[in-house]
Amino acid sequence: MNVLIAGGSGFIGSALTRSLLADKHQVFILTRNPGWTQLASGAQPVEWDGRTCESWLDTFSEMDAVVNLAGATIGQPFWTAQRKDILVRSRVDAGVAISHAFQKAAKRPEILVQASGVGYYGIHGAEPLNEDAPPGNDFLASLAIDWETSTKIVAALGVRRVILRSAIVLGHQGILPLMALPVRLLAGGPIGNGQQGISWIHIDDEVRAIRFLLQNEKTHGAYNLAAPNPLSNADFMRFMAQALHRPYWFTTPPFAFQLLGEMSTLFLDGQFVIPQRLVNQGFIFHFESAFDAFKDLF
Repeated sequence: MNVLIAGGSGFIGSALTRSLLADKHQVFILTRNPGWTQLASGAQPVEWDGRTCESWLDTFSEMDAVVNLAGATIGQPFWTAQRKDILVRSRVDAGVAISHAFQKAAKRPEILVQASGVGYYGIHGAEPLNEDAPPGNDFLASLAIDWETSTKIVAALGVRRVILRSAIVLGHQGILPLMALPVRLLAGGPIGNGQQGISWIHIDDEVRAIRFLLQNEKTHGAYNLAAPNPLSNADFMRFMAQALHRPYWFTTPPFAFQLLGEMSTLFLDGQFVIPQRLVNQGFIFHFESAFDAFKDLF
């Protein structure tokens, strides 16, 4: 299978690329800096500007599948008006370019896998949220909606489109090393009241789920990529402390994160998301327990 990935040099994209290459698939990575970007050995760079498709249409027409993970990281402070514009434009411009490629290609790939996030659902209490839950109305929800909408036209062309509403992805990159830092420094404990939901998924299951959706022709629409057991922040941090053999005793007051402004929602708010459609399709998680995920990673 020939797979084209936008955002293939990032945390999730790199892991997905290595997995596909290990199984002898051909992987092509859309990149702005083909001479400088560090790609997995065997991946083939395809230069693009993140906004237009004309220069890589010939390559696109040879693909069986496209995975769009492109988007600037939300974990960089602060969410100024300029930073918010970068977060939106990096997602929407890439999605529009890919949509144009599907419209103009001599031969269309059979599937588009489109990234999104559980932020789509907004801030919620303890009620579990499946894929039928309505979108929220905060910035992260708006960002996810724009991200998904950027390639909506592809489904109207008759192409199978799958949306990945990913939870926090646990791995040696991403946000986990930052979250683990206070625990390693013997200051582990809940953030704020600790009741906010944390939906999570091990990087191995994230990659396995993407490949499952790529290869299962019955799948389409939105899927929550989250382990079946979301946790409160308090329990999440407690399991992390246990896996690291560190104390769990220090409560981080909310104001310590409120200094980040609107970005503090990443730490002080959340939701309890469940992967109902993924489980119904027969996907089996290797890591359903956060403690087991932490033990594996640490």
